[in-house]
Amino acid sequence: MSQKTIQHAPLNYFPYQQGRLHAAGKPIEQIVDIVSQTPLYVYDRKLISQRIDDLRSLLPEKIKLHYAIKANPMPAIVQHIANLVDGLDIASHGELLSALNTGTKASEISFAGPGKTDKELIAAIASHIVINVESENELKRINKFGIQLRITPKVALRVNPDFELKASGMKMSGGPKQFGIDADKLPELLSSLTSLELQFEGLHIFSGSQNLNKESIIETHNKTFELAAELLSEPSLDYRFINIGGGFGIPYFPGDRALDLQPIAKNLQRLLSKYPQFKDKEIILELGRFIVGEAGIYISKIIEKKESRGTTYLITDGGLHHHLPNSGNFGQLIRKNYPVVIHAAVKKADSKTEKVTIVGQLCTPLDTLADKMELPLAEIGDLVVILQSGAYGKTASPEHFLGHKAVKEILL
Repeated sequence: MSQKTIQHAPLNYFPYQQGRLHAAGKPIEQIVDIVSQTPLYVYDRKLISQRIDDLRSLLPEKIKLHYAIKANPMPAIVQHIANLVDGLDIASHGELLSALNTGTKASEISFAGPGKTDKELIAAIASHIVINVESENELKRINKFGIQLRITPKVALRVNPDFELKASGMKMSGGPKQFGIDADKLPELLSSLTSLELQFEGLHIFSGSQNLNKESIIETHNKTFELAAELLSEPSLDYRFINIGGGFGIPYFPGDRALDLQPIAKNLQRLLSKYPQFKDKEIILELGRFIVGEAGIYISKIIEKKESRGTTYLITDGGLHHHLPNSGNFGQLIRKNYPVVIHAAVKKADSKTEKVTIVGQLCTPLDTLADKMELPLAEIGDLVVILQSGAYGKTASPEHFLGHKAVKEILL
């Protein structure tokens, strides 16, 4: 493994050249001209490729990388990433079609989600992809549909372990959860598989997401390997992989620090040595946000500037209907500001700053893009650029709220 460290430096991802902010080698205003509108999302394919290359250089060679499409399902992005990773993880029928369109082998596509419909299960079985089973009843439904279709379904059992991913943005295991099958029910369920017409592929143990704490991730990996070894101890039980989930976070807010991957990678190598029973099995790391999150920006244009009782407002043609997470309404308990850049329509001779609140067009006080931030002096026509916007943007937002125009996307 290389000793390379992935550093978080958003302004280096999208550098200034001759005083102009650039993305994918082009000035921001030129990209706006290409797309012919604001608001828009811009994604840099080289940054995505570099992130995957960096992961490959750090992680043990045995680790397989899967991309979780839900992080950013833009078709061009999914196609680009599919050529660079080992598999795709989906969460709906729509994402199933996107994954199949990439040409990815069906056996390297997995379907997770606690509420799969009958039509989704039938489509998944007919496609010969792997279904991550979330309940005992779902397993019975899959078996029934397989018999009807005369196809042996490929299944993995998603486990709800007793432990959780501490310091995680979203905890998806430990205690009662809609995700997965409680770990204490797994031994009996595993022993019943021989009575069903199914092909058992392995376990899916996903404990949480958006974590910047290396100690928490290491602890969870330790417990995940231990649990997998316990559940899969029966010698007659044949399986292909263990999906250990993801959880790698990216820094968004003041005080956040980039995740240090080196100790995580080193510990994974230790675990692979500690558990020789997994030598011939695939160990899958499922990542979404970590692959695309820092490779995207959201751009809107200032259409009004006003003062109200001592607060200066910059009003843009964008808003939470395009970028809900940035508004603080996507699971945050306390709203914090994403990194924001003002890109001036006309280069200014001075470097004055002002404290501003940036809002969108919507008729709700929730529509805040930046709250009381000290930023360069801005005018109507300038661009507001929100960094760290490559994941959970357009499709995680209520785009049709109030009927404003849709946001556009481009991968350059």
